[in-house]
Amino acid sequence: MASGSKKTNNAAEIDRLALAFAKEPGSKAFIPLAEEYGKAAMWEEAAAVLEDGLKTYPGFITAMVALGRAYDHMNQPVKAQAILEEAIKLSPENLRAHRTLAKLYAAQGANDAAIQSCNVILALHPQDQEALALRAGLEVPLESGATKTEGPTPEQRSNAGASGSGSREPRASAKGGTLLVTANEADGLHSDLISQGETSTHSRPREVLGLENPQRGSSSVVLKLEQWLRSVQARRRDSQHSLHPPTKAST
Repeated sequence: MASGSKKTNNAAEIDRLALAFAKEPGSKAFIPLAEEYGKAAMWEEAAAVLEDGLKTYPGFITAMVALGRAYDHMNQPVKAQAILEEAIKLSPENLRAHRTLAKLYAAQGANDAAIQSCNVILALHPQDQEALALRAGLEVPLESGATKTEGPTPEQRSNAGASGSGSREPRASAKGGTLLVTANEADGLHSDLISQGETSTHSRPREVLGLENPQRGSSSVVLKLEQWLRSVQARRRDSQHSLHPPTKAST
């Protein structure tokens, strides 16, 4: 019943204001008529009245802001933003314009512009809850504890450079009860070790392979390693001879 009574009152007020405006078509009576249309959610009628009124009163801030709000309710954000931006050029601290613009900017993902409009509102009304909530949702806090990604260390660069050298011999050494073999994949030693059941980290061109507890089957392991090392060295010598065959002495 209350809702029906309110609609009846709005309709009566709209009729009264429309009659008053018809009697003085060049007056600013279109403003209260447009506001009453807005209360009744008749946004198209409100926009039409405001557009006509702005033809007579261009630059009328109140009408421009009301028209922007009407466009917003009509789901015409481009037109709403255009008229409201014109309004704040003429009246930079117009709160109604900034309130609607902030929402429009936020919907478009233009967070900086939305925050700027919120700041204008909060400069005049620091406790404005709507502007505070909107700005809080748009501001991105700085990430704490972020670590800067650093480049390779000098030691890493040195190792990377060494990995490209084909003249480094494979080495075997013992340390702390662990037999360490420095393998060069280019010589085929690394792949030989893998075939014997060892694991590999393919992201590194040179691997340090540890065989824990060399006492357990150490004789056979050492023998195999010595054979592999000799085989690699022999292949290297053969390769060097084939590239640089000895020249015969002239007689």
